[in-house]
Amino acid sequence: MKPARPADNRTARWLRRWPRIAITLIPLIFALLHASGVLELGVLNRLDQVIYDTRLRATMPRTLDERIVIVDIDEKSLAEVGRWPWPRNRLAALMDELFQRQQVALLGFDVVFAEPDQSSGLAQLRKLASNELREDVAFVERLRSMEKSLDYDTLFAQSLANRPVVLGYYFTSDRDARAAGQLPESVMPLDARQREKIRMTVWDGYGANIALLAAAAPRAGFFNAVAEADGVVRSTPLLADYKGKNYESLALAMFRQVVGSPDVAPGFPKERFLSRDYRGLESVLLKKAGKTLAIPVDDRIAALIPFRGPGGPAGGSFSYHSASDVLEGRLAANTLKGKIVLVGTTAPGLLDLRVTPVGEAYPGVESHANLISGLLDGYVLVRPDYALGYDVLVLLLAGGLLALALPALSAARAVALSAAVLALLVGLNFGLYLGYGLVLPLATALVMTITAFALNMSYGYLVESRAKRELAQLFGTYVPPELVDEMVKDPDRYSMQAASRELTVMFCDMRGFTSMSETMEPTQLQALLNTVFSRLTQIIRAHRGTIDKYMGDCVMAFWGAPVPTVDHASLAVAAALAMSEEIKAINQDHRASGLPEIGVGIGLHTGEMCVGDMGSDVRRSYTVIGDAVNLGSRLEGLSKIYGTDIVASEATRALAPGFTWQELDRVRVKGKAKAVTIYRPLADSAPAAGRSAEATAWQSLLKAYRAQDWEQCDLYLMNLQRLNADNFLYRLYAKRVASRRALPFDPGWDGTTDFETK
Repeated sequence: MKPARPADNRTARWLRRWPRIAITLIPLIFALLHASGVLELGVLNRLDQVIYDTRLRATMPRTLDERIVIVDIDEKSLAEVGRWPWPRNRLAALMDELFQRQQVALLGFDVVFAEPDQSSGLAQLRKLASNELREDVAFVERLRSMEKSLDYDTLFAQSLANRPVVLGYYFTSDRDARAAGQLPESVMPLDARQREKIRMTVWDGYGANIALLAAAAPRAGFFNAVAEADGVVRSTPLLADYKGKNYESLALAMFRQVVGSPDVAPGFPKERFLSRDYRGLESVLLKKAGKTLAIPVDDRIAALIPFRGPGGPAGGSFSYHSASDVLEGRLAANTLKGKIVLVGTTAPGLLDLRVTPVGEAYPGVESHANLISGLLDGYVLVRPDYALGYDVLVLLLAGGLLALALPALSAARAVALSAAVLALLVGLNFGLYLGYGLVLPLATALVMTITAFALNMSYGYLVESRAKRELAQLFGTYVPPELVDEMVKDPDRYSMQAASRELTVMFCDMRGFTSMSETMEPTQLQALLNTVFSRLTQIIRAHRGTIDKYMGDCVMAFWGAPVPTVDHASLAVAAALAMSEEIKAINQDHRASGLPEIGVGIGLHTGEMCVGDMGSDVRRSYTVIGDAVNLGSRLEGLSKIYGTDIVASEATRALAPGFTWQELDRVRVKGKAKAVTIYRPLADSAPAAGRSAEATAWQSLLKAYRAQDWEQCDLYLMNLQRLNADNFLYRLYAKRVASRRALPFDPGWDGTTDFETK
């Protein structure tokens, strides 16, 4: 027999390694699909955000920028001067103090003056002079002599005129496309061909300054902040589109004023690998006298905010001065000489605090200050247009190396290689960030490397050497050992895979058992709990439900598996109503026996869940998991808050039309970004909602509540409490209306109630 040639041996080795190479390539394939946008994985995007936020916090200079000062409309100012908005004669005095006595170089407003100031009463006096007192010559003459001093808007406009002031305004997007005030001149004109190549933040409405002020201070910038999917503000648009015209942000407008008002032009990207379809600008160009300054931007024409520190008066990044101190002349003359000044607010009641990577209540005005500071320093972080190509190239190099090398290495060398690849990826990414301000993706490459290593090692140690043993251990918890022996002979025929199905889940919690446990003997409590669970379990099984588990004084069940059931939602609702009635019967028995009464809270939700045998090699169970299951648990916890036995989601209500429903609220529970409308099912004997005066009044109350029409809310609540004075829900909404009335009108609030606890 001829010995095998070296080439044949190498071929055989590669053939044996091919399964491990293939298993190592799996995370690379998914990583490439994610990086190219074919299969976007939200967890990787979130991890990239976490990496960015952590890196940003770790590299912030945490030093004071003495060039920029914030005049703060803080709680102290509101207490001393009065509630906002202040009379504009006071703002005129503030302007004179800042420009005459303090000698500031530039002033920007992170507030908008969208309505005329009527606080002087001039309009009413003019009305009197034209009507009831028109014959009173002395009154008319006196008013004529006082008109200039009472025209606060004109006084303020005169204080703004011919001074380096940048006003602020905001854009909106709503169905009404409302517009108020006067916009400034647009910047960066584009022809039709250029516009087609750009993806820009587009708005359909705005709230700008009144014409008198806009004419006095024609330069203005919008101060909108655009939060990312997780609600965190990391960047701000430099330019925005309104009706085909481009407008600059407050920070860009102030920076242009500082550097001599250069023209704004688009900086289109060069064609690069995997960036040909990039719809955006590479930079915003500022051009003047033959010189060009490029400000890098992302695909939304937004710039990442280069935060200097934690933020706020104690953050140490910028000097804060209370507006009342400036207004009253408490600052020494020329304290702010030559400074760039931003007028904004840190008062919580004025709603300009934002969630940022460096703070959950970060002053919006300081975001603009940070960006201006970065522009002045020439340091602006950017996600470049070639980030996609960079990510794909890094993945191909790192993934290819791991796929070819890991199967041929020992465990120790595989660990060393994987660690070296991770270190190289992190080092390259951080080096480009610190040296050039480039924010490039990292999470996908890190997760791909770790997953490739884990899969390779798992296959080598578990799949190849332990496949049969693990199969025996897995199935040994289900079937007799003699059958396991037979299954091991052909393990490929057997698997334990869960399935994703639409089901209805129920969480039923007993109220009152905690206090009872403090006064009853353990054996008594055990007997009582067993009796209650037995009666409720009979109802669940009678309605074709599957008991999942008992957790203390809570029972969990679901409908639709293992036997598929079309009407699983209706069966679950019918079971919940029957259980609520059964608790009433149990309490009658308790009263007769001298036992304490109990209550019940039931949560119902319908959605996609993962169902199957899950657990450990010691104990397994047929159960459901998933986000929909978690929501069902959260709804059970809300039953006590809304004073009802049963709380069901909109999804369950939609699949159980045979019941009468009452809408309770629109809520956003802990761990969920999307709001959910919740309901309670009513007994069959209850009148239909359309024929019930109480139900009609209740729906009207909800509509008025979400519209923030508190007077109408009071009217409907009065009628509802007259119809049913003992209804807990009506008392709850009466408290909410009283609480919300004290807050200013919030155009962004839709009536959703946020719950931060489980």
